[in-house]
Amino acid sequence: MIALIQRVREARVDVAGATVGAIGPGLLALIGVQKDDAPRDVERMLERVLGYRVFPDPEGRMNLSLTDTGGGLLLVSQFTLAADTHKGMRAGFQTAAEPARAETLFNSLVAAARLQHAGTVATGQFGAHMLVSLTNDGPVTFWLES
Repeated sequence: MIALIQRVREARVDVAGATVGAIGPGLLALIGVQKDDAPRDVERMLERVLGYRVFPDPEGRMNLSLTDTGGGLLLVSQFTLAADTHKGMRAGFQTAAEPARAETLFNSLVAAARLQHAGTVATGQFGAHMLVSLTNDGPVTFWLES
């Protein structure tokens, strides 16, 4: 499982002209599910997303996690993160999970996040064409793998 996390001042997802998920300060996490991912990867990824220290402490050092700050979490499925881009000029998707399996694991991640995180947990819409808007704070962006 892959997560591209971005520290944001705000972020939202629109589908067909309507906002389906939005947060204020917190993290936008684009999630890619790979073919070999399993429930243990969901648990590990959530632990990393909630615990990764990307927010400043009083001295300005990135020492605080989303759990520490209680900020929002916007989870957005993005299968292109699981693409194989090693060769050629077009991505291959043989490393990405099949859509039904990816949706199941993504929904497990969302459900677990809602149980474990005290702040707002919002999502995009799995499989939809989404317009993602954000104000990256920093910019601060990290690539995480389970």
